[in-house]
Amino acid sequence: MSIKIIAFVAKSGTGKTTLVEKVIAELKNRSYRVGAVKHDAHRFEIDHPGKDSYKFSAAGADTVLLSSPDKLALIRKHAESPTIEELLDTYFTDEDIVLTEGFKKSSLPKIEIHRPEHNDTLICRGEHDDPTLIAVASSTPLTLDVPVLNLNDPVSVTDFIENKFLKTA
Repeated sequence: MSIKIIAFVAKSGTGKTTLVEKVIAELKNRSYRVGAVKHDAHRFEIDHPGKDSYKFSAAGADTVLLSSPDKLALIRKHAESPTIEELLDTYFTDEDIVLTEGFKKSSLPKIEIHRPEHNDTLICRGEHDDPTLIAVASSTPLTLDVPVLNLNDPVSVTDFIENKFLKTA
């Protein structure tokens, strides 16, 4: 797989979404094409009763595509959650980088978010040593075997990502 992808992982409430949102905006300011995938362990509904697309799904359509002049949305039913690799191969074809929120059990390169007030131990350097951890974005200093980035400085987190994944030699 040639697409560049980074998973942001942390326990719930640590600030994954906030950091990913700021890194996306910074990457866009630097003219990169950016994709994003949110892993949701819960069932969610993006369609609502009364909408035509909802009626199509309710009638039995396995796939519903909504298209407008500037975006599209796909609703596809599946028996089990597709792997991140399947999602990337199917839906991300022209991005420079894809950032994910979640997928902590994947083999993707990971940046773990750490706030001691939310989690006293790291997921990737706690009970087990995850070899895919490439950095930790922390609100406090840590001594680790990977770079520790300032969680409150999304520009420096983006610099790290750009230097490690996007700059060509």
